Amino acid sequence: MQIGASRLSSVSKLGRVELRHPPTRRVTGTADRALRWTIALLIAPLCIQAEPARAEDAQPKTLAAFAQYVERSEAQIGKQAAGGEAFLWVERLPAYRRATVESQLRAGQTVIEPLVTPERGAQDDRNQVIRVPGGLIHHWIGTVFIRGANLRQTLALEQDYDHHQEYFRPNVMRSKILHREGNDYSIELWLYEKKVITAVLDTQHQVHYQIVDATHAWSLSRSTRIQEVDDAGKPDEKLEPIGHDHGFLWRMNTYWRFEEKDGGTYVECQSISLTRDIPRGLGWLVGSYLESVPRESLTFTLTTTGKAVLKRIAAGAP
Repeated sequence: MQIGASRLSSVSKLGRVELRHPPTRRVTGTADRALRWTIALLIAPLCIQAEPARAEDAQPKTLAAFAQYVERSEAQIGKQAAGGEAFLWVERLPAYRRATVESQLRAGQTVIEPLVTPERGAQDDRNQVIRVPGGLIHHWIGTVFIRGANLRQTLALEQDYDHHQEYFRPNVMRSKILHREGNDYSIELWLYEKKVITAVLDTQHQVHYQIVDATHAWSLSRSTRIQEVDDAGKPDEKLEPIGHDHGFLWRMNTYWRFEEKDGGTYVECQSISLTRDIPRGLGWLVGSYLESVPRESLTFTLTTTGKAVLKRIAAGAP
């Protein structure tokens, strides 16, 4: 599934919010009205800033900063490959950390960590979201170990884009291959996110696979079009203009590595995505939500990949 942080890197959809009471709490009468007023006051700033934020979305300087960050990151990835370094991120960890992480992976856990690509070779080990003018870059890496699966079976799942809507539901609403030529794919994915706020994105991606040998492969996916879908599934469903929206997700690249060993296959995904910045004065309200979704998205993608591969194997899929 080439959606990287891969449910969806998203920010609260300004101006359209669903409110829910906690399931274990019941409030009536005056207390209920007071709670509703409190929630309304918290949400009001989002609605007020919804339209002004649109005019500033996906500015050229924001997209340029993302492109520069991606260029530095891909140069670093290429250097690692050309220099004969270990194939997986886990294999490049210090010995004491590697032993711990590999133990977690073989126990069935999914390991996720934030990354930072230094600028001009500077050393920067801050585990935080990188800020760019008008936007946020989210850079994460994660790994899962699929015990009992070989490389061929794992790639078969990854490349079966026509059925990703079945494997990764509800987070992938629609999926299909638009064009394929050898190891190059053009795909369309409708991404769905509901976490108090509902967002649907119609996205297209160019994906390239490289088979290194019988036990190693890698792939690269770049988004080529991302549009918000308003009123998805309704008669008046429509697409927002590209780059002139609420900034749930403007760009997304994912870098995958697959290695068969230890009685299974390791699947690694490095995701670099771009969203709008946190609206001024609303960091306390949406900041933690915005920064947590990429991590949760990548966790979901990798965990679900492992389950789907094993399910296909159990069903006798080739």
